[in-house]
Amino acid sequence: MRNTRDRIIAFLMISPSLVLLGIFVYVFIGQTVYTSMTDWGENPAQPALSTEVVKTFVGLQNYDNLMTDIVQSNFRNSLVNTFFFTVFFVAGCIVVGLFLAILLDQDVVGENFFRTVFLFPMALSFVVTGTIWRWLLQPNGGINTLPTLIGLEPIQFNWLNSQDVWLQFEWGQVPTYLTFAGFAILAFIAARHAMRQNWRTAGFWAAAAAVVVLIFAAGLWNYIWPPLDVPEAESAIAPKGFNASLIGIIIAAVWQMSGYTMAIFLAGIRGIPQELREAARVDGCTEIGVYRHIILPQLNPIVLSAMIILGHISLKIFDLVFAMAGPDNARTVVPGILVYTKGFRQNAFASASAIAVIMLAMVAVIIVPYLWTQLRDRR
Repeated sequence: MRNTRDRIIAFLMISPSLVLLGIFVYVFIGQTVYTSMTDWGENPAQPALSTEVVKTFVGLQNYDNLMTDIVQSNFRNSLVNTFFFTVFFVAGCIVVGLFLAILLDQDVVGENFFRTVFLFPMALSFVVTGTIWRWLLQPNGGINTLPTLIGLEPIQFNWLNSQDVWLQFEWGQVPTYLTFAGFAILAFIAARHAMRQNWRTAGFWAAAAAVVVLIFAAGLWNYIWPPLDVPEAESAIAPKGFNASLIGIIIAAVWQMSGYTMAIFLAGIRGIPQELREAARVDGCTEIGVYRHIILPQLNPIVLSAMIILGHISLKIFDLVFAMAGPDNARTVVPGILVYTKGFRQNAFASASAIAVIMLAMVAVIIVPYLWTQLRDRR
């Protein structure tokens, strides 16, 4: 009886927060999804900001336009930029953060000082970071002039407006790449479970890998990933690939967030029992071997957590790109920038809402499985 009463009291105490969360989060998410399925701001005959706004339900037409219309090629560029930014940003933060953590784990003199220095950039907002690095990456100053200090020629590279595009590919080839990547990941997971003789789970992941291949072989990608309206014009107007203009933004982002990964890696390293290290050294293991065979395997859960958090940050990045490259730079555009330009400049609220929903879906693909796994393990 007492437990029931305690639960009722606890529910009553948190119910105001639940109500506010439902209204200001989930109701507005639902409103955004609905708006993305209308023509609000897309029809010139119906002003978006008139006193009597007329919205016509168009279903998934806005999403189809984003994926196929030549006018919306900027959105597809933003997806490609987000992919490359996420890959290099997450990898850079992991590598730099792990290196700094291992360095501080060597009982260096002034460890507290260096740890504070490495963590300091994280205390800045992305707007401040972007402003500082925009000054540093000016074509005629900043980093480009550093070689002149030792008598060399200055660097000739336009960090934020470079015309170079590397690793170019056709947008129509993306389903093929996704199929191979999905099959490789699922097959790897299945093999890991098979090595542990967890045959039921291994069979599930193997079946999932087979389904991915069947979807590609049956041509179902044409329904999931519709072909472009004018693929030739798309390749000529907006070639897809890694824009060199992203390099400066990636460097600034890694500079700011690598201190975070350093902190969690250092905490993980210090949490490993010292007895394991001593036992490995007694068995003749070198210091490099201790890190390779003892410490790094113990950090796998921390690496996964860091990748999830950093991936979430990179997928919804806005302020750093806005501060460094501005909202009108097509070479560094990301979905968050397009939500701003379409929603607040062009009043194309339906397209802006559709992009926002796609961003939500991308983040959910990373966050939801992670949270589900964590909650299941706690139970």
